[in-house]
Amino acid sequence: MNASTSEPVRCWWASGGDPLYAAYHDEEWGVPMHDERALFELLCLEGAQAGLAWITILRKREGYRNAFLHFDPQRVADMSDADLEQRLADPAIVRNRLKVNAVRTNARAFLEVQAEHGSFDSYLWNWVDGRPLRNAWREKGEIPAKTPLAESISRDLKRRGFTFVGPTIVYAYLQSTGVVNDHVVSCFRYDEVQAPG
Repeated sequence: MNASTSEPVRCWWASGGDPLYAAYHDEEWGVPMHDERALFELLCLEGAQAGLAWITILRKREGYRNAFLHFDPQRVADMSDADLEQRLADPAIVRNRLKVNAVRTNARAFLEVQAEHGSFDSYLWNWVDGRPLRNAWREKGEIPAKTPLAESISRDLKRRGFTFVGPTIVYAYLQSTGVVNDHVVSCFRYDEVQAPG
């Protein structure tokens, strides 16, 4: 606990007092994820974040869920060009044509990965033999923006037709889905999220 505020000690990025950030950090970020729909949602949201602050995307998350059929990959893959054009007029999401089109593109690639590997979950977690990688960072300056693992997965996703999956986006995705535990060691969630994959 932080003695001056009686708040738990969090990673620096979630310590600014924004309740949405704190809830995301405390309840989701870094928790090993295996739900297909949720894995697809976060992949899309991480891509949408490119060039923006994550809080911007968190504030628009419900808008994204409504616009993209609650991230059902099959339904998103079936969206028409007219459907995507309609989304570009929706102020509840980031109205960037490349990012909006990427959601459908990635849904189609996601389905192909599911067909090949049985699930996207199997594909993703196979990169780490099914167990989260646990780092031991003490301060934000130690945490990399990308790693060799993220670069390898990024290359493979691009080869499979995914877009907005550069190594920095992929590393953020690995952190958010708990494939990598990048809570700093002083954070109250560091030990809590560590569970078998």
